[in-house]
Amino acid sequence: MSIVLWSLAALLALAFLGAGAQKLGRDRATLLADPRMGWAGDYTARQIKLIGVAEVLGAIGLIAPAALGVQPVLSFIAAVCLAVLMIAAVVVLRRRGENPAPPVVFGVLCLVVAALFRFRS
Repeated sequence: MSIVLWSLAALLALAFLGAGAQKLGRDRATLLADPRMGWAGDYTARQIKLIGVAEVLGAIGLIAPAALGVQPVLSFIAAVCLAVLMIAAVVVLRRRGENPAPPVVFGVLCLVVAALFRFRS
C-alpha cells in the first residue's frame, strides 16, 4: 500500500505544483488566452495568485511532512485541503456551465491519498 500511496501523492503533487506554478508565473491576461482558463475572468489577478499559492503549498504539504517524518499528519491535512479546493473548483465550473470532470477526479484522488495517509500502518 505504501507504493500506491507514494505514487499517487507524487503524481498529485506534480499536478498541483504545475497548476499552481502556471497561475503564479503567468499574468491574468495570458491565463485568459488559454481556453481551459475561462474561469479566470471571474477572478482578480490577486485571487488567481492566491489559488496558485494554495496549490503549490498543498503540493509541498502532500510530500514533505510525511517524507521527512516531521508531523506526517500535515500530509493528510494538505490532501484534505486540496480536496476542498477541488470542490470549490467544481462549484465554479458548474456555475459557468463548463466540464467539472478534471477537478472531480483530482478531488477524489486527494481524498484517496488522505485516507491512505490516515490509515497507513
